Amino acid sequence: MTELDAVIHAPARLRVVATLATLGADDEITFPRLQQLLDMTAGNLSTHLRKLEDAGYVRQSKTHAGRKPVTYLALTPQGRRAFEDYTQALTGLLKGAGA
Repeated sequence: MTELDAVIHAPARLRVVATLATLGADDEITFPRLQQLLDMTAGNLSTHLRKLEDAGYVRQSKTHAGRKPVTYLALTPQGRRAFEDYTQALTGLLKGAGA
């Protein structure tokens, strides 16, 4: 049996990765928009994003819109692959439970 990725498996991080996986490979989302979609506090979201970034699954890019800083987020190719592996492992686990 394949192990579930512990970095992704935490419920909040799973929600983050699943949401980012809906974006196209070259698309990004702003931090406030992701926060709104997930209904998470800024601190909680930041903590989980840091763990995902440390694992190489998420990238952040910071820029400015006028004088206001803006943070964009996206899955890395490694993060996209890790999420695909995670969903395959979870599917296999669930199929095995029904056998």
